[in-house]
Amino acid sequence: MSAASCRLSEDQFLCSICQDVFTDPVTLPCGHNFCKKCITDHWDINVPYRCPNCIEVFYNKPELRVNTFISEVAAQFRQSVQQEASCSSSEHQAAKPGEVPCDVCTGTKLKALKSCLVCLASYCETHLEPHLTMAGLKRHQLIDPVEDLEGRVCTKHDKLLELFCKSDQMCVCMLCTYSDHKTHDVVPLTEECEGKKAELKETEAEIQQMIQKRRLKLQEIKRSVELSKKDADREIVEGVQVFTALKASVERSQAEFIKTIKEKQRATEIQAEGFIKELEEEISELMRRSTEVEQLSLSADHLHLIQSFSSLNTAPTTKDWTEISIRSPLYQGTVRRALIQLEETLSKQIKKVFEAELRKVQQFAVDVTLDPDIVHPKPTQSNDKQEVKEGDNCGCVLSEQGFTTGRFYFEVQVRRRCMWTLGVTTGSNMKREVTLSPSNGFWTVSLKQLGEYFASGNPSARLSLRPRNSKPEKVGVFVDYEEGLVSFYNVDTAALIYSFTGCSFTDKLYPFFSPCNNNGIRIHTTVYRRLTGRLFASMKT
Repeated sequence: MSAASCRLSEDQFLCSICQDVFTDPVTLPCGHNFCKKCITDHWDINVPYRCPNCIEVFYNKPELRVNTFISEVAAQFRQSVQQEASCSSSEHQAAKPGEVPCDVCTGTKLKALKSCLVCLASYCETHLEPHLTMAGLKRHQLIDPVEDLEGRVCTKHDKLLELFCKSDQMCVCMLCTYSDHKTHDVVPLTEECEGKKAELKETEAEIQQMIQKRRLKLQEIKRSVELSKKDADREIVEGVQVFTALKASVERSQAEFIKTIKEKQRATEIQAEGFIKELEEEISELMRRSTEVEQLSLSADHLHLIQSFSSLNTAPTTKDWTEISIRSPLYQGTVRRALIQLEETLSKQIKKVFEAELRKVQQFAVDVTLDPDIVHPKPTQSNDKQEVKEGDNCGCVLSEQGFTTGRFYFEVQVRRRCMWTLGVTTGSNMKREVTLSPSNGFWTVSLKQLGEYFASGNPSARLSLRPRNSKPEKVGVFVDYEEGLVSFYNVDTAALIYSFTGCSFTDKLYPFFSPCNNNGIRIHTTVYRRLTGRLFASMKT
C-alpha cells in the first residue's frame, strides 16, 4: 500500500475514540470498529453497552474479538506513515534550543508548527494533520507554538484564560467572572491587548528617541576626537618646526615634546573609545529592546503579550550622557619646558612660544566681580566692582564666581602694589588663621617687601622670574580644574611665573586676592562675612 493510498483512506484506520491508528481493532455487531482498550474503557464508564458512533444499544455485552484483517491493514498503514515520515525527515527540523518541540513525537522531537489550546499540546507538521482534516478537531483553537500551555488554563476552573480582570490586573477564565471576580471590571483579552499595544508603541517611540540621542552623542564624541586629533597634529607640526630649526641641539627636547602631546592625545582617544564602546553597547541593547517591543506589540498571542508587557514596557536603564563630552587636551607648557634649558640662545623663540601659549589660555578668560564685604578693614571701592583703589587698606577678597569644572583665566593689575598675594582658593578656611598652602586650599603667588616672589606652600617656594628683573605689572592666572593645573603668567612678557601641577580639586574654586602679603604666609579672616566668596582687588579681565 502506497503512502498516497494510505492518506486517502486514513479516516478508515483511526479509532473514533482515541483518534489514533487502530491498536487491536475489534468489530461490534453494528459493524463499527474500535481499539479493544478504547471500547472497553468506554463501556466501563458508559452503561448500557452502546456503540459510540451509531448509538445502537446492546443489551448483552458483545464478545470482543480482534479483527485480524483490520489489524493487519492498520499495522501496514502505521508502518507506511512511519516510512513516509522517515523519508521526509530531511524536510523537518528537530526542535532547537528555544524552539517549541512536538509533544507527540517519540525519540527526536521535531519543531512544533502549532499549539492547540483545547488539547493543550503542540504538534509538528505530521502530528498536526488530524487537526487540519478531522471534523471534530478542526474546531480546536490553534495558535503559533508556545511553551507552558498549562499556564494558559485557569488552575482553579481548568478553563482557558480568555478574559482580563482590570481590577486585579490578571487573566481569568469565564467561570472566574461568576466567583472571585464577579463584581470586577473584566474585559476580553483582545480589548486589553489593544490598550497594551498602544502603550508599547509609546515605549518603542521613547526607546527610539533614546537611541537617536545616543547616536547624536556618539557623533559628537567622534567629532571631538577628530578635532582633538587635528589640534594635536597642528601642535606637533608647530613644535616640530621649532625644534627642526634648532637642529641637533634640541633633538632630545623635540622627542620629549612629541611624546608628551601624543600621550595626552592617546589618553583622550582611550577615554573616547571607552565612551564610544559604552554608547554602542547601549544602542545595541536599546535596538534589541526596540525589536522585542515591536515584535510584542505585533503579537497575536494576547496572553503572551500581557505576560511579557511588564518586563518590556519600560526602557532599559542607561547612562545619562547629557554632560559627558571629550575635552581636547591643552598642550600649554610642552614647548616651554623643553626650551627653558636653552634660554640664552633661544630667548626669541621662547618668547614666541610663550606668547602663543598665553593667547591659548586667554581664550578661557572669564568676567569676575568683587564683593564689597572685604576682610577687615574694608577698602575704598570704586564704581567698578572689578577694581580697588590705591588707597585701599590691606584685606582679602574673593570673587562672586566659583568654578567646579573646566578651564578659566583672569588677569590682575599689580603694577602699583609693592606687596600682593593672588591665586585661587576653595574658601573653606576663610574663617580662621591659616597658612597659605595647597594643603589648606590656597594656590597663590606673592610679592613680598624685599621684592621677592614666592609660591604658597609649607614651606613656600622662592621664585626666579624670567626674564630677570622683569617685575610683573599684570599677572594672568589660568586654571584647568580637571587637569589639576594652576599657572601664573607675566602678561606683558608672556613668561610663565609658576605652575602648580598635579593638584586634586574637589571643591569650588574662587579667584583670591590680597593687596598686601599678610606677613608673608598668614591671613586672618574672622570678620569675613560671605563664605560664598568674591573676587580680587585691583583686578582687570
